[in-house]
Amino acid sequence: MTDDNDFEALLKELEKTEQAVAARPKVGDRVQGTIIEIGAEQLFVDIGGKAEATMELANLRETEGQLDKGVGDPIEATVTGIDPETGTLVLGTRHSRHAHGSEQLEAAFHSGTPVEGQITGTTKGGLEVQIAGQRAFCPASQADLRFIEDLSSLVGERSAFRITKFEGGRRLNLVVSRRAILEQEQAERAAQTRAKLEPGAVLSGTVVGLQPFGAFVDLGGMEGMIHISELALGRVRHPEEVLSIGQEIEVAVLKIEQTNNPKRPERIALSIRALAKSPWSDAAERYRPGTRVQGRIERLEPFGAFVELEPGLTGLAHISELGAGRRIEHPKDVVQVGQQVDAVVVQVDTERRRIGLSLASERIAEGEAAVASPPAPTAAAARKTAEPESDGDSEAGLGTLGELLKAQLGRGDAG
Repeated sequence: MTDDNDFEALLKELEKTEQAVAARPKVGDRVQGTIIEIGAEQLFVDIGGKAEATMELANLRETEGQLDKGVGDPIEATVTGIDPETGTLVLGTRHSRHAHGSEQLEAAFHSGTPVEGQITGTTKGGLEVQIAGQRAFCPASQADLRFIEDLSSLVGERSAFRITKFEGGRRLNLVVSRRAILEQEQAERAAQTRAKLEPGAVLSGTVVGLQPFGAFVDLGGMEGMIHISELALGRVRHPEEVLSIGQEIEVAVLKIEQTNNPKRPERIALSIRALAKSPWSDAAERYRPGTRVQGRIERLEPFGAFVELEPGLTGLAHISELGAGRRIEHPKDVVQVGQQVDAVVVQVDTERRRIGLSLASERIAEGEAAVASPPAPTAAAARKTAEPESDGDSEAGLGTLGELLKAQLGRGDAG
């Protein structure tokens, strides 16, 4: 019985050991831990489960050479290797590690572990990269997620690479890919973005492309498109008028459609316009009939001219309100697209979203007078002013004309 109990206990211990080995992080896994010691060239991290890992200090040094972490600080990193002598996990940030010598480079090639290198120049068809003192070649197609016309803009950068070809010998033949690492990082960001992606959500993004029909926005590993009609409340002729590459913006998600493209499984429609307040909400108060306004001729039609008063709010000056009393054949006879004009509001219909305008000079003068002049006299007072006072003489109704005739007749008698 005692032997049986001992044997059962041994089996249980063996199972625990196997479970611990199975749960041990593997190369490429992301782990979290706490810095417990900082040495001269590396630091030690407690990642739980009585396991420790090491990381080279160079991974955490800032541009000035200062460490941005200290003992007790939490840290998240990627398992980039396992020390063959001690079995200790080796960590790296930015999904890469510093490799030393051809043996480590070969090991990184076989395991798919990213390594860190510095882009030192351009060559025919790609980039020259220095990794662990060895020259490597990165094809132009593997330099970035998107095509880069001027590869020299990357020279001097330190980045992570995956070794895609390794040939030993007196001089190593290394081919690397930066794009593979960027795609991995993009996939991780996309998973986070997808969790909060739904119609109506407001997200932050970066403008990554401009086309005549709209703008492409990186939402974090995923791209959406803002159609040109959704860029602003007003009319936009080209996205370059309101956006620029690299600009940080907020967008509303309008619609999400699934596609059969594995690289872009979702088609995401975005809008900036949806986040803006409609100018029609208080247009009736701000554009009362008789108000003088300024605007820009947006387009011309045979029946009149459309005048942009503000982004998203356009009024119409009918052709009869353009000629200052004279008949015109077409609005282009008196105004042109892009011209700044003065106008007077004739009528406002917020339900139908219409504002009637007049560009006639007398209308504009009336608009100014309505603002600057005192209230008009009453109808009775107007009649009294218009009617001449009668002194009982029948010629009094002739006014100044009768007086002129009398004066002339008087001069004739005197002669």
